[in-house]
Amino acid sequence: MILLSVVLAAAPMNTSAIKAELVKKHGDAHQARIERGVDQVAALWKKEDGELSAFARENFLVEPKDLDATFARFEAHFEQLDGHLLEIGRELRKPTDLDVGPLLKVDPLFAAYDPSAHVTEDLFASKLAFVALLNFPLTTLDQRMKDGPSWSRAQWAQARLTGRFARRVPAAVQQEITAQQAAADLYIAEYNLWMHHVLSEKGERLFPSGKRLISHWNLRDELKANYADKAGLDKQRTIIKVMERIVTQTIPQAVIDNPRVDWNPFTNTLVATPAAELEAAAPNKPASTDPKSEPYTRYARLWANYAAQKKADPFSPTAPTAIDRAFSLGAEMPEARVKGLLEEVLKSPLVPKVAAELEARLGRKLEPLDLWYNGFLPRGAIPEAQLDAKTRAKYPTADAFAKDIPRILQGLGFSADRARYLAERIKVDPSRGAGHAMQSARRGDFPRLRTRVEKDGMNYKGYNIAVHELGHNVEQVFSLYDVDHTLLAGVPNTAFTEAIAFVFQAKDLELLGLGKPDAEQERLRVLNDFWMTWEIAGVALVDIEVWHWMYAHPKATPQQLRDATVEIAKRIWNQYYAPVLGGKDTPLLGIYSHMISYPMYLFNYPLGHLIAFQIEEQVKKTGKIGPEIERMATVGAVSPDLWMTKASGEGVSAGPLLRATEAALKK
Repeated sequence: MILLSVVLAAAPMNTSAIKAELVKKHGDAHQARIERGVDQVAALWKKEDGELSAFARENFLVEPKDLDATFARFEAHFEQLDGHLLEIGRELRKPTDLDVGPLLKVDPLFAAYDPSAHVTEDLFASKLAFVALLNFPLTTLDQRMKDGPSWSRAQWAQARLTGRFARRVPAAVQQEITAQQAAADLYIAEYNLWMHHVLSEKGERLFPSGKRLISHWNLRDELKANYADKAGLDKQRTIIKVMERIVTQTIPQAVIDNPRVDWNPFTNTLVATPAAELEAAAPNKPASTDPKSEPYTRYARLWANYAAQKKADPFSPTAPTAIDRAFSLGAEMPEARVKGLLEEVLKSPLVPKVAAELEARLGRKLEPLDLWYNGFLPRGAIPEAQLDAKTRAKYPTADAFAKDIPRILQGLGFSADRARYLAERIKVDPSRGAGHAMQSARRGDFPRLRTRVEKDGMNYKGYNIAVHELGHNVEQVFSLYDVDHTLLAGVPNTAFTEAIAFVFQAKDLELLGLGKPDAEQERLRVLNDFWMTWEIAGVALVDIEVWHWMYAHPKATPQQLRDATVEIAKRIWNQYYAPVLGGKDTPLLGIYSHMISYPMYLFNYPLGHLIAFQIEEQVKKTGKIGPEIERMATVGAVSPDLWMTKASGEGVSAGPLLRATEAALKK
């Protein structure tokens, strides 16, 4: 057993007599466990829970065989409980998550309902949570970081069992959190721009009819794709202006997901779309030319997420803010360390050196749009239309992509048997939004891969996202079906599954049959990885600072939150990006949709890039992605540095990427 102390909130009652009674009954050999267990229970015990002394006498376990059997029962039952509740929630969200037809008014209400909201409350009320806390150790982040490397797998699984009971959040609060996130998800999923009706500064149509892009993912990817277009610079500058309008909420309400009006984002003027330019599939919306801006909806949704999360603060004594919970409970890495890793990249003297090579390749001075430069990669030289034609022909439906998964996985180094094993456990659905991966939580259920499939087939953006999500799904299969303890299912934090997804995504062109990279392309890939990490590191800092601002201004309005977000985005841009890209005071760093629908998530992406690079360096040693990813994923949900050390021999670090970037520049 783990004989560790843990810092707990002050016990609400005098427990000395209870501890003395148990020690007298069971002997001094069990004193440490008794004291720890009683304190863990007392910290969360309520008056309505009854008599603590009677509960402790009845439920404290002494015999190792009883402890082992009880732990096994918890693990088996929680797999079923968590798994089936996840499945119910997935089905309730199906109409809002998937492109299965028009939404009914009732669909967002079902999506906002969380069938698992009452589970933790019920487990405390039934005393099951207290049985776990009385008999197994509750650990702190410091303990997991310091002592975790010496723990057995069973000890790690015990830490995960009690970790779910470190807080006692009421069901109503959890339901509110779920409801607000669902509302934000739907808001983002329906935030599309019909680009044929977004005009250039000169009032010209730059984009083909029917091109409908979701913010921010598709807007960013469209910008990237236009590096391969000789006339793409005007398109890119137009997209940048659209992004700025979205962040500042000066975008007219009438243009959101509406092709019946033409919009010039530079002048912010609207005219009705001529009949000859209107798409046949245009939604039935009014052709309003009212220039009234979207109300502060974007920031009202962000504030609603904050307000819901804040209601959980009083019930989280060891992580009393959503920020604390994101780092200490979610990432299991201190905020200072995460920010230190981000700033190590942002402040690196390599940034202007990589920028100089980028500028030489473009043959012009860099602009803010070059934050998303992708010309280091082979696909940056291939026109988007050519890639679209290839992916649409290959994947006319989501099912066509599903049938091709075994071939894709074999192309990544998995054996035919393992590729088939994985493909049988991954289900593919057409996404209403940009796409995502949804894990399963019990053996017998399967992860879902969601990506957007247009009516004429999967375009390249959808394919690129699908390959990324496939990386998530492969990790999700291995870390559930092949891990030794289901309580250790998953990875240490979101950055690790993002890292694996990045490894897959980097191979998308190769998997389309467009060739393997040569030595020069590999050098450029390193520069690309560095540039992407530099880009998203600043976005993550904006997200973190915005959440700190909300906690410092608990009575702010959505308009004040908009003003603060824009100011924070501008300040971080001016500090790290303006010296390289110009564009002083642009709010571009506030464009990421994750800020609205995934609270305190964005820092996982730069961490994911760093981890992905470490994984890729390890993969190079064997030459095959598949077996290495399988080995790593089955490590499961241990601490981040322990996982990374087992995977690559070194803890989470920016060092490998920085060293490789320096070497790439010298070549």
